[in-house]
Amino acid sequence: MLNLDDLVMGILNLTPDSFFDGGKHSGEATIVHHVKQMLSDGAKIIDVGGYSSRPGAKEVTEKEELERVLPIIKLLKQEFDELVISIDTFRATVAEQAVQCGAAIVNDISAGNIDHKMFDVLTDLKVPYVMMHMQGTPQTMQLNPSYQNVTHEVIKFFAEKLELLYKKGINDVILDPGFGFGKTLEHNFQLLHELEHFNLFELPVLVGVSRKSMITKVLNIKTQEALNGTTALNAFALTKGANILRVHDVKEAKQTVELFNWMQK
Repeated sequence: MLNLDDLVMGILNLTPDSFFDGGKHSGEATIVHHVKQMLSDGAKIIDVGGYSSRPGAKEVTEKEELERVLPIIKLLKQEFDELVISIDTFRATVAEQAVQCGAAIVNDISAGNIDHKMFDVLTDLKVPYVMMHMQGTPQTMQLNPSYQNVTHEVIKFFAEKLELLYKKGINDVILDPGFGFGKTLEHNFQLLHELEHFNLFELPVLVGVSRKSMITKVLNIKTQEALNGTTALNAFALTKGANILRVHDVKEAKQTVELFNWMQK
């Protein structure tokens, strides 16, 4: 398995309504070309998702999600034998079938809260699990996010979830604070500023801020203009202990990681 440190995870959205690249990657040839480019640019993991989790996203049936992701996972494993695929899903059945088709990581935005069968399925799958914090659901998460202290509450959330996972023998866990998922602008930046607090778990930390509204709102720009802001926040996240950067723009993220590593010498 990969050494989960200073890695770049490239995003492959197979949805028509994702906030940045919805509908952009359709057709097998286009998808294969895009993944080949991400791998060439330095991605070590490709995160495949078939359910848009942007605020207010429409519901997608389990059948539709499976039809979106399973054929593409099979295709990519045929084209790129050593490819490490992450399945971005909160549904246990989708996670299970995706791993059977070749996915090697489960990336769950709900930490088992939406589908309570997820932890039981993970017990059998025995693959790394990205556990993200989200307040509410994709449909409700940005209606009125509220915390007394967002960092403390997310840490408490992870501690409680990890206790359950460890009891089931699931130890290969990656933590994602969930930037933009049930958080205000102030919540997001507090989490980023205090990211090093998550090192207490001694687990890899994944950061996904790529082109999100915490950048566009501060700079008053469009999503398409948010690459420079993404790079800036990714660099800051690395100084705070981030191990994996989940991004749309792999080349720039990989360069950020390389420069950060040179600074550590």
